[in-house]
Amino acid sequence: MKTKHVVTLFLTLFGITMYAQQMLSTETAVELALENNYGIQIANTTVEVAENNKDILNSGYLPTITGNAGGSIDKQNTEGELADGDTRIANGVETRRYNASVTLNYTLFDGLGRQYNYRRLKEQYQLSELEARETIETTMIQLFTIYYSVAQLSENTGALEETITISKDRLTRAGYQFDYGQNTKLEVLNAEVDINNDSINLINAKQQLKNTKRDLNVVLGNQLSQDFEVDTTIDFLLQLNKENLLEKTKANNVTLLQANKNIEISQLDIKTSKAQFLPTVGLFGSYGWNESTNNSPLAFVLQNTTTGASAGLNLSWNLFDGGTAITNTKNAKLNLEIQELQKEQLIADIERNFNNAWDNYQNRLTIYHVQNDNIKTAQNNFERTQEKFKLGQVTSIEFRQAQLNLLNAELSRNQAKYEAKLAELTVLQLSGELLNVEL
Repeated sequence: MKTKHVVTLFLTLFGITMYAQQMLSTETAVELALENNYGIQIANTTVEVAENNKDILNSGYLPTITGNAGGSIDKQNTEGELADGDTRIANGVETRRYNASVTLNYTLFDGLGRQYNYRRLKEQYQLSELEARETIETTMIQLFTIYYSVAQLSENTGALEETITISKDRLTRAGYQFDYGQNTKLEVLNAEVDINNDSINLINAKQQLKNTKRDLNVVLGNQLSQDFEVDTTIDFLLQLNKENLLEKTKANNVTLLQANKNIEISQLDIKTSKAQFLPTVGLFGSYGWNESTNNSPLAFVLQNTTTGASAGLNLSWNLFDGGTAITNTKNAKLNLEIQELQKEQLIADIERNFNNAWDNYQNRLTIYHVQNDNIKTAQNNFERTQEKFKLGQVTSIEFRQAQLNLLNAELSRNQAKYEAKLAELTVLQLSGELLNVEL
């Protein structure tokens, strides 16, 4: 008996676990997307590349040290005449040469170009972080768009299943009435046609639901190996304040922040271009070893070894490079003007987009509340019509129309609910608050 109770408890807990695994909440969906979405992973890797580039190892501030080594062997036949007139011949004379050296080069001053380039790399890293944030925000909007499409299709499927249940009950009632001579075969045929239409709509909705779930799984990095359900509960952030969000939009909109960062980078580009007009001062030093051996009877020295160090300063000044530096500086200034104009245009566009998004959100929210009220009216109308239909006081056509009115009201309410939520998310994205609030 104890074993039976344990098995029962296990099956119960296993069933609860399976159900929990099948319910995909918005929080879990966000976590899976942040960790596994391919676009987000690529963006994060790009940030890592920019982080490597801004390191001191890539700054040009460190010296370069080069090691060189070599060796050679020569074999030659040599004939030489001495001062007393004698001639000596040496065949197969072998000469060996070896060398090794270490050289250090360090730039002491390059017109501050190195400093501006280093600062530019840091700004580029911050720009990469903003680009990654934009990718994440865009992915979150994509995620919620598909997630709420799944939720809407799930609710639509439930409404269509309920409609079929009502239509089947109507067909059964029509069949009984026909058997007892209370109506004609036409009523039965009409009920069968309506059931077929409802069944087709349900089949299409279920297939669309499966396809949309696959789309959602792709956004999540294909982390869901089984079928799942989504949460159809929606909470609106009714405490949102338009003026407050507009100020946050001007301060935190990711596209605007990127424009500001591009302006800072362009300003550094101008300074880097001007650095080309200044001289470069460098420090160098080396230590070397050389050895050569020669077994020729004609050689005065059979082996020679030298070691030594050297150091010094060098200065180079490109007095005129054909006008390249001048052209680069002019173009850098013009590029800064372009960036500033683009920022002004972007500010106007963002403010317009925010106002449009806010009005759209308010309209969607109002429509959703109206559709909620419409559901109550349609439900009340259907229940009254259903009662009269059972009493034979309304025709099947009138009953079917009331049934379709209720179904359409439910479908419209579902659509309005998720469109209102997505409109709210768009407002949050524009204001830079999408990743800062609990959705």
